Amino acid sequence: MNKNVILLLFTLLFSLATRAEVKPDSTSIKILLTGASFAEKSNSWFEMGCEQLGAIPLNRAKGGEAIANTANRMYEGVLYTKEELEEIDAFVIMQVHNRDVYEDSQIKPAYTDYQMPIDRSNYAAAYDYVIKRYLSDCYNLKFDKNSRYYGSLTGKPALVVLCTDWHDARTLYNESVRKLAAKWGFPLVEFDKYAGFSKNQLHPVTGAQTSLIYSTDKQVIDGVTYGWHPLRGRHQPVQQRMAAVFADLMHKLLLVK
Repeated sequence: MNKNVILLLFTLLFSLATRAEVKPDSTSIKILLTGASFAEKSNSWFEMGCEQLGAIPLNRAKGGEAIANTANRMYEGVLYTKEELEEIDAFVIMQVHNRDVYEDSQIKPAYTDYQMPIDRSNYAAAYDYVIKRYLSDCYNLKFDKNSRYYGSLTGKPALVVLCTDWHDARTLYNESVRKLAAKWGFPLVEFDKYAGFSKNQLHPVTGAQTSLIYSTDKQVIDGVTYGWHPLRGRHQPVQQRMAAVFADLMHKLLLVK
Protein backbone atom coordinates (compact mmCIF):
# COMPACT_ATOMS: atom_id res chain seq x y z
CA MET A 1 0.00 0.00 0.00
CA ASN A 2 1.24 3.51 -0.82
CA LYS A 3 2.96 5.17 2.12
CA ASN A 4 0.91 8.33 1.66
CA VAL A 5 -2.32 6.31 1.86
CA ILE A 6 -1.14 4.56 5.03
CA LEU A 7 -0.21 7.91 6.56
CA LEU A 8 -3.61 9.34 5.64
CA LEU A 9 -5.42 6.36 7.19
CA PHE A 10 -3.35 6.60 10.36
CA THR A 11 -4.08 10.34 10.64
CA LEU A 12 -7.81 9.72 10.15
CA LEU A 13 -7.92 6.98 12.79
CA PHE A 14 -5.98 9.14 15.26
CA SER A 15 -8.37 12.01 14.66
CA LEU A 16 -11.42 9.81 15.30
CA ALA A 17 -9.90 8.38 18.47
CA THR A 18 -9.10 11.87 19.75
CA ARG A 19 -12.64 13.05 19.10
CA ALA A 20 -14.03 10.07 20.98
CA GLU A 21 -12.27 11.34 24.12
CA VAL A 22 -13.88 14.78 23.94
CA LYS A 23 -16.41 15.38 26.70
CA PRO A 24 -20.13 15.58 25.84
CA ASP A 25 -21.74 18.79 24.64
CA SER A 26 -23.08 19.40 28.14
CA THR A 27 -19.65 20.82 29.04
CA SER A 28 -20.54 23.84 26.91
CA ILE A 29 -23.35 24.74 29.32
CA LYS A 30 -22.50 27.87 31.30
CA ILE A 31 -24.34 28.91 34.45
CA LEU A 32 -23.91 32.35 36.02
CA LEU A 33 -24.44 32.74 39.77
CA THR A 34 -24.81 35.92 41.78
CA GLY A 35 -25.10 35.98 45.53
CA ALA A 36 -23.34 36.75 48.79
CA SER A 37 -21.63 34.66 51.47
CA PHE A 38 -23.94 31.64 51.07
CA ALA A 39 -23.02 31.39 47.39
CA GLU A 40 -19.34 32.29 47.12
CA LYS A 41 -16.86 29.65 45.99
CA SER A 42 -15.75 28.56 49.47
CA ASN A 43 -19.20 26.98 49.96
CA SER A 44 -18.80 24.67 46.94
CA TRP A 45 -22.47 23.69 46.36
CA PHE A 46 -22.65 25.64 43.12
CA GLU A 47 -19.39 24.27 41.77
CA MET A 48 -20.27 20.69 42.77
CA GLY A 49 -23.71 21.05 41.24
CA CYS A 50 -22.23 22.28 37.97
CA GLU A 51 -19.81 19.36 37.98
CA GLN A 52 -22.76 16.96 38.26
CA LEU A 53 -24.28 18.68 35.22
CA GLY A 54 -21.04 18.82 33.26
CA ALA A 55 -21.51 22.61 33.21
CA ILE A 56 -19.09 25.51 33.51
CA PRO A 57 -19.70 27.59 36.68
CA LEU A 58 -19.41 31.38 36.47
CA ASN A 59 -19.54 32.29 40.16
CA ARG A 60 -19.79 36.05 40.75
CA ALA A 61 -20.98 35.84 44.36
CA LYS A 62 -19.25 38.07 46.92
CA GLY A 63 -19.57 37.95 50.68
CA GLY A 64 -21.18 41.03 52.19
CA GLU A 65 -23.02 41.97 49.02
CA ALA A 66 -26.77 42.27 48.52
CA ILE A 67 -29.03 42.27 45.48
CA ALA A 68 -28.40 46.03 45.15
CA ASN A 69 -24.72 45.27 44.54
CA THR A 70 -25.68 42.87 41.77
CA ALA A 71 -27.85 45.58 40.20
CA ASN A 72 -25.03 48.11 40.35
CA ARG A 73 -22.52 45.68 38.87
CA MET A 74 -24.92 45.10 35.99
CA TYR A 75 -25.31 48.84 35.55
CA GLU A 76 -21.53 49.23 35.46
CA GLY A 77 -21.25 46.38 32.98
CA VAL A 78 -19.00 44.21 35.14
CA LEU A 79 -21.26 41.35 36.27
CA TYR A 80 -20.82 39.62 32.92
CA THR A 81 -19.09 40.49 29.69
CA LYS A 82 -20.77 40.74 26.31
CA GLU A 83 -19.04 37.51 25.31
CA GLU A 84 -20.29 35.74 28.43
CA LEU A 85 -23.84 36.95 27.84
CA GLU A 86 -23.76 35.18 24.48
CA GLU A 87 -22.88 31.89 26.18
CA ILE A 88 -24.79 31.94 29.48
CA ASP A 89 -27.47 29.24 29.60
CA ALA A 90 -28.93 30.17 32.99
CA PHE A 91 -28.69 33.08 35.42
CA VAL A 92 -29.07 31.94 39.04
CA ILE A 93 -29.80 34.51 41.75
CA MET A 94 -29.07 33.57 45.37
CA GLN A 95 -29.31 36.85 47.23
CA VAL A 96 -31.19 35.58 50.28
CA HIS A 97 -31.21 38.27 52.95
CA ASN A 98 -34.32 37.99 55.10
CA ARG A 99 -36.05 40.87 53.34
CA ASP A 100 -39.18 41.23 51.22
CA VAL A 101 -38.16 40.84 47.57
CA TYR A 102 -41.70 40.96 46.20
CA GLU A 103 -43.29 44.15 47.62
CA ASP A 104 -44.11 46.32 44.61
CA SER A 105 -44.65 49.87 45.86
CA GLN A 106 -41.39 51.10 44.28
CA ILE A 107 -41.29 48.85 41.21
CA LYS A 108 -40.64 50.65 37.91
CA PRO A 109 -42.02 49.65 34.48
CA ALA A 110 -38.53 49.37 32.93
CA TYR A 111 -35.08 48.86 34.41
CA THR A 112 -34.00 52.14 32.80
CA ASP A 113 -36.48 53.98 35.05
CA TYR A 114 -34.45 53.28 38.19
CA GLN A 115 -32.06 55.89 39.52
CA MET A 116 -28.60 54.36 39.65
CA PRO A 117 -26.66 53.38 41.61
CA ILE A 118 -29.43 51.70 43.51
CA ASP A 119 -29.20 51.34 47.31
CA ARG A 120 -30.31 48.68 49.77
CA SER A 121 -33.44 50.49 50.94
CA ASN A 122 -35.74 48.37 48.78
CA TYR A 123 -34.71 44.79 48.02
CA ALA A 124 -37.74 44.22 45.80
CA ALA A 125 -36.79 47.13 43.56
CA ALA A 126 -33.21 45.86 43.25
CA TYR A 127 -34.45 42.37 42.37
CA ASP A 128 -36.74 43.93 39.79
CA TYR A 129 -33.87 45.85 38.21
CA VAL A 130 -31.68 42.75 37.98
CA ILE A 131 -34.42 40.62 36.43
CA LYS A 132 -35.56 43.21 33.91
CA ARG A 133 -32.01 44.16 33.01
CA TYR A 134 -30.98 40.57 32.29
CA LEU A 135 -34.11 39.80 30.27
CA SER A 136 -33.62 43.03 28.30
CA ASP A 137 -29.92 42.36 27.66
CA CYS A 138 -30.75 38.92 26.31
CA TYR A 139 -33.62 40.13 24.12
CA ASN A 140 -31.66 43.08 22.71
CA LEU A 141 -29.01 40.77 21.28
CA LYS A 142 -31.40 40.43 18.33
CA PHE A 143 -30.38 43.95 17.34
CA ASP A 144 -26.63 43.36 17.70
CA LYS A 145 -25.02 42.58 14.35
CA ASN A 146 -22.11 40.91 16.13
CA SER A 147 -24.37 38.51 18.03
CA ARG A 148 -25.35 35.05 16.86
CA TYR A 149 -28.89 36.04 17.89
CA TYR A 150 -28.95 38.98 15.49
CA GLY A 151 -32.18 39.11 13.54
CA SER A 152 -33.80 36.33 15.58
CA LEU A 153 -37.42 36.57 16.62
CA THR A 154 -36.90 36.37 20.38
CA GLY A 155 -33.28 37.36 20.89
CA LYS A 156 -31.32 35.16 23.25
CA PRO A 157 -33.55 32.78 25.28
CA ALA A 158 -33.23 33.92 28.90
CA LEU A 159 -33.46 31.52 31.83
CA VAL A 160 -33.53 33.16 35.27
CA VAL A 161 -33.53 30.87 38.31
CA LEU A 162 -34.27 32.06 41.85
CA CYS A 163 -33.28 30.36 45.13
CA THR A 164 -34.62 30.11 48.65
CA ASP A 165 -32.39 30.28 51.71
CA TRP A 166 -30.63 27.05 52.72
CA HIS A 167 -33.27 26.38 55.41
CA ASP A 168 -36.80 27.53 56.16
CA ALA A 169 -36.23 29.94 59.06
CA ARG A 170 -35.96 33.03 56.85
CA THR A 171 -39.69 33.06 56.29
CA LEU A 172 -39.94 36.67 55.07
CA TYR A 173 -37.48 36.07 52.26
CA ASN A 174 -38.56 32.52 51.42
CA GLU A 175 -42.22 33.46 51.17
CA SER A 176 -41.61 36.59 49.12
CA VAL A 177 -39.18 34.93 46.69
CA ARG A 178 -41.82 32.27 46.01
CA LYS A 179 -44.24 35.03 45.11
CA LEU A 180 -41.61 36.64 42.90
CA ALA A 181 -40.90 33.35 41.12
CA ALA A 182 -44.63 32.83 40.54
CA LYS A 183 -45.05 36.39 39.27
CA TRP A 184 -42.42 35.90 36.57
CA GLY A 185 -42.94 32.20 36.01
CA PHE A 186 -39.35 31.51 37.06
CA PRO A 187 -38.10 28.16 38.39
CA LEU A 188 -37.06 28.13 42.04
CA VAL A 189 -34.32 26.11 43.73
CA GLU A 190 -36.08 25.16 46.96
CA PHE A 191 -33.17 24.50 49.28
CA ASP A 192 -35.44 25.14 52.26
CA LYS A 193 -37.68 22.22 51.32
CA TYR A 194 -35.20 19.62 50.17
CA ALA A 195 -31.86 20.17 51.94
CA GLY A 196 -33.13 18.53 55.12
CA PHE A 197 -33.46 21.29 57.72
CA SER A 198 -36.80 22.40 59.17
CA LYS A 199 -37.67 25.02 61.76
CA ASN A 200 -40.69 22.95 62.73
CA GLN A 201 -38.82 20.20 64.54
CA LEU A 202 -36.02 20.34 67.11
CA HIS A 203 -33.08 17.96 67.06
CA PRO A 204 -33.81 14.95 69.35
CA VAL A 205 -30.40 15.12 71.05
CA THR A 206 -29.48 18.81 71.20
CA GLY A 207 -33.03 20.09 71.62
CA ALA A 208 -32.21 22.96 69.25
CA GLN A 209 -32.71 23.67 65.59
CA THR A 210 -30.95 21.08 63.42
CA SER A 211 -29.55 23.88 61.27
CA LEU A 212 -27.25 24.86 64.17
CA ILE A 213 -25.30 21.62 63.81
CA TYR A 214 -24.44 22.46 60.20
CA SER A 215 -23.57 26.12 60.64
CA THR A 216 -20.62 28.19 61.83
CA ASP A 217 -22.66 30.87 63.58
CA LYS A 218 -26.17 31.77 64.74
CA GLN A 219 -29.01 34.10 63.88
CA VAL A 220 -32.21 34.90 65.74
CA ILE A 221 -35.49 35.17 63.82
CA ASP A 222 -38.74 35.84 65.68
CA GLY A 223 -37.00 35.06 68.97
CA VAL A 224 -35.72 31.62 67.85
CA THR A 225 -32.04 30.80 67.23
CA TYR A 226 -31.09 29.14 63.96
CA GLY A 227 -27.96 28.38 61.99
CA TRP A 228 -26.72 31.32 59.93
CA HIS A 229 -23.84 30.49 57.57
CA PRO A 230 -23.70 26.81 56.58
CA LEU A 231 -20.43 24.93 57.05
CA ARG A 232 -18.37 25.37 53.92
CA GLY A 233 -16.40 22.99 51.76
CA ARG A 234 -16.91 19.99 49.49
CA HIS A 235 -16.83 17.54 52.40
CA GLN A 236 -19.71 19.20 54.24
CA PRO A 237 -23.07 17.36 54.06
CA VAL A 238 -25.04 20.60 53.81
CA GLN A 239 -23.07 21.69 50.73
CA GLN A 240 -23.45 18.26 49.14
CA ARG A 241 -27.20 18.30 49.71
CA MET A 242 -27.51 21.80 48.25
CA ALA A 243 -25.48 20.72 45.23
CA ALA A 244 -27.83 17.79 44.67
CA VAL A 245 -30.98 19.95 44.97
CA PHE A 246 -29.52 22.53 42.58
CA ALA A 247 -28.30 19.97 40.04
CA ASP A 248 -31.61 18.10 40.05
CA LEU A 249 -33.61 21.17 39.02
CA MET A 250 -31.04 22.44 36.52
CA HIS A 251 -30.82 18.99 34.95
CA LYS A 252 -34.51 19.20 34.12
CA LEU A 253 -34.39 22.81 32.94
CA LEU A 254 -31.35 22.44 30.68
CA LEU A 255 -32.14 18.93 29.38
CA VAL A 256 -28.70 17.69 30.37
CA LYS A 257 -28.09 14.08 29.31
